[in-house]
Amino acid sequence: MKSTLKTNSLHTFHIPVMGLAYTIDSPIRVAQYGISSVISIMDDELIEKMNAFYSKKFNLPYQEISQKISDYRAKRITSYLNTVDKIVTSKFEHFKTELSESKAALENFITMLPNKSEIKKGLENFLQEGCIIKENIKNYLEKNLYPGAIDINIMTKVDKDNFDKKEQLPIEFNDAHAALRGFANSTLNSSVVLSAGMNPRLYSYFESFPDFFPDENSALKKKIILKVSDFRSAMIQGNFLAKKGLWVSEYRIESGLNCGGHAFATDGFLLGPILEEFKQKKENLIASAHELLCKALQQKNLPVPEAPLDLKITVQGGVGTAEEHEFLLDFYKTDSVGWGSPFLLVPEATSSDNDTRELLAKAKEEDLYLSNISPLGVPFNMVKGTTNELLREKRIRENKAGSSCPKKYLALSKEYDKKGICTASRKYQELKLSELESEKENLSDKEYAKKQRTITEKSCLCIGLANASLLENNIKIKGEAQGVVVCPGPNIAYFDRQYSLFEMVQHIYGYKSVLNNVKRPNLFVKELSLYLNYFRKEVQEALESGNTAQQKKLNHFKENLLSGIEYYRNLFAGGNYFQKEKEAIQNQLNQYKTALETVEIGALV
Repeated sequence: MKSTLKTNSLHTFHIPVMGLAYTIDSPIRVAQYGISSVISIMDDELIEKMNAFYSKKFNLPYQEISQKISDYRAKRITSYLNTVDKIVTSKFEHFKTELSESKAALENFITMLPNKSEIKKGLENFLQEGCIIKENIKNYLEKNLYPGAIDINIMTKVDKDNFDKKEQLPIEFNDAHAALRGFANSTLNSSVVLSAGMNPRLYSYFESFPDFFPDENSALKKKIILKVSDFRSAMIQGNFLAKKGLWVSEYRIESGLNCGGHAFATDGFLLGPILEEFKQKKENLIASAHELLCKALQQKNLPVPEAPLDLKITVQGGVGTAEEHEFLLDFYKTDSVGWGSPFLLVPEATSSDNDTRELLAKAKEEDLYLSNISPLGVPFNMVKGTTNELLREKRIRENKAGSSCPKKYLALSKEYDKKGICTASRKYQELKLSELESEKENLSDKEYAKKQRTITEKSCLCIGLANASLLENNIKIKGEAQGVVVCPGPNIAYFDRQYSLFEMVQHIYGYKSVLNNVKRPNLFVKELSLYLNYFRKEVQEALESGNTAQQKKLNHFKENLLSGIEYYRNLFAGGNYFQKEKEAIQNQLNQYKTALETVEIGALV
C-alpha cells in the first residue's frame, strides 16, 4: 500500500542529509511541523538497528532482517522507511489534533512559520476572530497542512560490487542499486536525492520502477532530486534522465567548499554566479528536459504530460542568517534554502551524542579544516578533536594503522583485490606501507613522511559517521573502537551552543537571532575565502610536484574566481540587502582580488 501523505512548502528551508547518522531519524523528529529532511540510506546495518529501536519505542511490529536473507540490504531499507512513514503519519495526526484543541499549541506553531506563509495567515485569522471553533480549525488543517518530506539520499559513486562467496552478484545488487530498490519498494511518497556525480548505470536502473514515471494525471509518486554544483552538470544529467522518461523535480545547488561532508570543489565557479545562471536559464533547463521526456514516454507507451512538470531550484551551503536566507529566496528565486550544520546543534532535529554536540559548539574557525581522511579521495570537512581522530593517531603511533573494515561500504579500490578494498582498511594500508618501505632508500625523510601520512590519514567513515546516533540511543557498538566522525561545514564556527528547534526556526525567519552579534562573514565572502585558500594550496602542490600540465587548469580556475569577484562587486553595489555590511563586503572583495592576483601560476613553466 502506497503512502497517501502529501507534502507542501510550508517552510522555506529544509534540512539536508548529514553523514550517515545525523539525519537518520530527522523526519521522525521534525516532519510533523512541516519541515522536510533527508535520510542517508547507505548504511543498512545502522538502518536495521534504528528500525529495531523505533519499532520498540512506538510499539510497532518488527522482524529482524539478517544478512542471511536474500537481498537483505534493499529489504532492510524498505522496512525502515516504512517504519518512519508510519511514525510520521501518526505523529502528524496527533499534532493536528493538538493544534485544533490547544490555543497555546496553535499560537506556538504560528510563531514557527514564515511571515509569507498563507497557512500562517489563515491560522492567524482564527485567533483574531476571538472565537476558536475546534471543528473549523480541524477542517482547515486537514485541507492545508501537510508533513515535511521524508526524502532519502544516495551517494551515486558508493556503488560497490557485491559477491556471494567468490561469485560476483548481478549489478542490481550493487550497494547504490540495492539502496534505490529499497526506496522504490517503500510506501514513501517522496524524493531520492542523488549526490556525488553521475552514475549512468544507476540512473538507468530508475527505469525499473514505475513510481518514477508520471501517471495519467502527470503526477509522480516518487521524485528525483539532483545535488549539483553548476548549471552545465545539471543540464547534462537532467537531459540524460529525461531521455529515459525520467523527470528531475529539483536541482539542489550546493556550495563546492562552504558545506559539510565531502567537498566537491568547482573549477573556481562561485555560488552567486552559479545561482545567477540557474535563474537566467531555468526555462531552458525545463524546455530541454520536457521535450526529451515526452519523446521517451511516447516510445515507452506511457502517459505524456501536456505541460512541463514542476521543477524546483534550491540552494544550500554556508547560509547562517535570516537576511542571507531571504536574499537567496528573493533575489535568485529559489524555492527553499538548506540549513545543515547549524542543526547539528539542535537535539530535537538531528541525532548525535552530547559530547559531539559540545565539540561543535566550542569549535572556532581555526578548528575547522578540509581533510584528506575520506577513502573516496574527495576532500572532507572536519573539526579538530574528534574521538575518531584521536584513535586513528593512536593506532598510527602503535604501528597498527588502518581500520578492521567490518562494513566495507567504501571498499572500492580494486588495486589488490577484485572484490574491492577500502583505502582506510588495515589490510590496504599495510600493503601500501610495505611498498613504501621498499622505496625508502630512494626518498628523502620528508618525502617518506609525506607518503606515509597520505596512506595512514584515511579514516573509517562507515563506522565513524554512524556511531553518534548509536551513542545517543544507547545502542551497543560492537567491534574495534573508531570513535565519532563529524563533518560540519565552516559555518558551524559561528554557532556556539545547543539550541531548541523553536530557537533555530525563529533564527532562520529573522524573528530572533541566536548569533549574539558574533563576527561572521557574509556567506559569499566566506566561500570566496575558502576557494582562495584552496587555490593557493593547489598551486603550491603543483609547484612542489613540478606538474606543468596543471597550468592551464589553474589559470582557468583563477579567471573564474576573478570573474566571480567582479560579479559580487556589481551585485553588492546596488540593491537593498546587506546594507550594514556593504562597505565591509566591498573591502573584503577588493582584498581577496589583490591576494588572488599575486598568486603566480607562471612559475610552473
